[in-house]
Amino acid sequence: MPPPIQTAADFPREVLDLFDQYVHGGLSRRGFLDGAGKYAVGGTTAVGLLEALSPNFAAAQQVADNDPRIVTSHAVFDSPKGYGKASGYLVRPAKGPAKIPAVLVVHENRGLNPHIEDIARRIALEGYVAFAPDALFSLGGYPGDEDKARELFGKLDAAKVKADFLAAAGVLRGMPGTNGRMGVTGFCFGGGVTNFLATQLPDLDAAVPFYGPAPAIADAANIKSPMLLHFAQNDDRINATWKEFEPALKAAKVRYEAYVYPHTEHGFNNDTTPRFDAQAAALAWQRTLTFFAHTLRTD
Repeated sequence: MPPPIQTAADFPREVLDLFDQYVHGGLSRRGFLDGAGKYAVGGTTAVGLLEALSPNFAAAQQVADNDPRIVTSHAVFDSPKGYGKASGYLVRPAKGPAKIPAVLVVHENRGLNPHIEDIARRIALEGYVAFAPDALFSLGGYPGDEDKARELFGKLDAAKVKADFLAAAGVLRGMPGTNGRMGVTGFCFGGGVTNFLATQLPDLDAAVPFYGPAPAIADAANIKSPMLLHFAQNDDRINATWKEFEPALKAAKVRYEAYVYPHTEHGFNNDTTPRFDAQAAALAWQRTLTFFAHTLRTD
């Protein structure tokens, strides 16, 4: 058996591009395997390449669900303009001030998987109430399998999903124990939702999308919150939307910071896969925490 592949640098560029298409629904599993087969050399198979690129949630977990420093629960809430009922993973610090800021955490296009739950716990440890809704709740929730999750995701009504996240933001802002200030962060699909929420919530206090597709250019003028935007260098699909959207942000005088992390792949902050870039992720995360501290804390 070949040694495990740990970083994006161990993969041919073509395989990374195929995987990006596969993850985002542009290519079937069979399509990935057929395309990657020609790059499977030295005892590595196409299936092995896919397995190496797929998430390893347990190995990357930083904060356990039963960590005594936090309190976790699941909250079901009404979403009359969405799917009627929605649910999210709620995490609070076990100790601290009576009222603290809130952060909405938006998952990738696989629903509320263990990685995003871990992200919510990490945020809670920084002194925030973190709430991570599951867009797949109406279809039974995250199924425990990434392929099945992507398949279910394709069955969702995009307008209803957006309404669910708008409802989640309203629930979180009014949640007991919060100080009335709220930020949102999300990854890939969740980055796009973060951008969308920034255009829809005039009272949003901070928005931090990670490699998220830009919203409608005409909606840029609606953004009132400061924004911190993170992009991977090797991510033409997402970066093309940003190039079109940035002039609209400037014209609308939106307060924003944008960073492109050199030599990184889409998903570089996700430490469950080899596309993870430890140095870039650490810098982006520190910038995110600093940004939230400046925009959400009142003390």
